[in-house]
Amino acid sequence: MTTSPTPPGGSFEGRLHLFPVRVYYEDTDLSGIAYHAGYLRWFERGRSDMLRLLGVDQRAAIEDGEGHYAVADLAIRYLRPARLDDVLIVETCALEIRAASIRLRQTAMRDGEPIASADVRVGFLGPDGRPKRQPESWRKAFQILIAPDKDCA
Repeated sequence: MTTSPTPPGGSFEGRLHLFPVRVYYEDTDLSGIAYHAGYLRWFERGRSDMLRLLGVDQRAAIEDGEGHYAVADLAIRYLRPARLDDVLIVETCALEIRAASIRLRQTAMRDGEPIASADVRVGFLGPDGRPKRQPESWRKAFQILIAPDKDCA
């Protein structure tokens, strides 16, 4: 019996999570340049897989009625266009952890050069949609990743 391939989950390099993505035709506009909303999808995938590697089971938390993360603030800056078939690395680092939120910086890199960056704050919400203290085990998992601003891309 052969094993099925699994999607890339990225990896950690020190405090930095690295997640590879490729720019597909569906990500681009008529000119072959990546549409601006594509970066949001790539950043979300990077965050989700970083959580998965940290042992944060978002699906179980939702199914158990504990809560879920939601983007509270996001500021993105586009520096250079990504083009069809580019290979990008989404770098994610944690800047701050609070009782009910996490502040992250994410950067899309091409050949070692930043092409877009985003500062993101995600909040933990209970089933009622109100902010709630995130699980202590999740906070501890993030604590080992906290990096000063100068250490983030």
